[in-house]
Amino acid sequence: MFVDIVKIRIKAGKGGDGAVHFHREKYVAAGGPDGGDGGKGGNIIFQADTNLSTLIDFKYKTKYAAEPGENGSGKNCFGKNGQDLIIKVPKGTVVKDANTGRIMADLSGPDPVLVAKGGRGGWGNSHFATPTRQIPRFSKPGLPGEEFEVTLELKLLADVGLVGYPNVGKSTLISVVSAAKPKIANYHFTTLTPVLGVVKVDQGSSFVMADIPGLIEGASEGVGLGHEFLRHVDRCRLILHVVDVSGIEGRDPEEDFATINRELAGFSEDLAARPQLVAGSKIDLATPEQIAQFRQFVEGQGLEFYPISAATRQGVTELIQAITRHLAELPPIREYEPEPIPLEELEKRAERRFEITVEDGVYIVEADWLASALGGVNMDDYESLQYFQRVLINTGIIAELERMGIQEGDTVSILNFEFDFIP
Repeated sequence: MFVDIVKIRIKAGKGGDGAVHFHREKYVAAGGPDGGDGGKGGNIIFQADTNLSTLIDFKYKTKYAAEPGENGSGKNCFGKNGQDLIIKVPKGTVVKDANTGRIMADLSGPDPVLVAKGGRGGWGNSHFATPTRQIPRFSKPGLPGEEFEVTLELKLLADVGLVGYPNVGKSTLISVVSAAKPKIANYHFTTLTPVLGVVKVDQGSSFVMADIPGLIEGASEGVGLGHEFLRHVDRCRLILHVVDVSGIEGRDPEEDFATINRELAGFSEDLAARPQLVAGSKIDLATPEQIAQFRQFVEGQGLEFYPISAATRQGVTELIQAITRHLAELPPIREYEPEPIPLEELEKRAERRFEITVEDGVYIVEADWLASALGGVNMDDYESLQYFQRVLINTGIIAELERMGIQEGDTVSILNFEFDFIP
């Protein structure tokens, strides 16, 4: 069973609580506070696995939680950090926030991607000892880990995507030019799932071709099977539009061509604008006049036309050579960049609460929801810093700092990140 989109809930581990403890030792009076910090909660990490080809496992298990951090203990013993949870997904999986549609990660490469951060461990009471407060009987609890409902969407990594009506010869073509073995039969919707094939051009040179289930009119609005799989053409560098020029099923090739392109545009304008070659298939069943008429129509659209018969392999070599030539001039397969959390979303999170305390002249801001914003800030990038400044202003943190009497040059600490306040 091929599953290419699922919704799951992920929850990073809670940080361990800090300990309240005092040093006890024979013959040592007033040993002082020695409560240790809690351990950090485990992260949720996604990693691509080339041995996986479907998201079916996530249909049966939909909740994933990382290990919490252990609580601190006496003698300044820190709690153990929670173990990270690594979730394996097929290569090409895009992780999105299910509530906002924000892209959180694109698992197109081998590197693991941290999606949900574990909560910070709470401070033990040893942190709060001062000359005037020598017996602190309190500590800080660990912060909760990030929790999201996410959508996993598999977008196949293919250089070339085959599109066209059902039963026009797409499956036969990919079976001829690659080692892929799709089901081939003389009826519509033989192909029920996308099929990938590696086309070897010469030694050390190859490209990946994807056979997408046949499209019909209304596919972009959910008609037929193809609409479920249009997302797999989304990354393709080049579209190969396969059209039956023989008209053996009573359809007009020119109308077929126009209909499929309308469906591509209905799904994505960007997809419709992708470079496209046209393969006129089943020329062994077509008349020379039919081939010539369709060639004239296609070339009138400013596109290249290649007549082929996958069954007899006529024209296939020329088509593969043309595809190779075009791919050499196109950029690599598209990868999606993670998107920052929208400012409006952070403002909603700010409604929960934040707390500001002053310790030895340092203004300490406690707000677990700020971890998401701070984690995406590049301290060497001016625009990134401006984004973080807007977050602090729009969520009321700057106003509260000013109300508490902060002065220029005073130190502000947010989740262990410190900076000098500049009004």
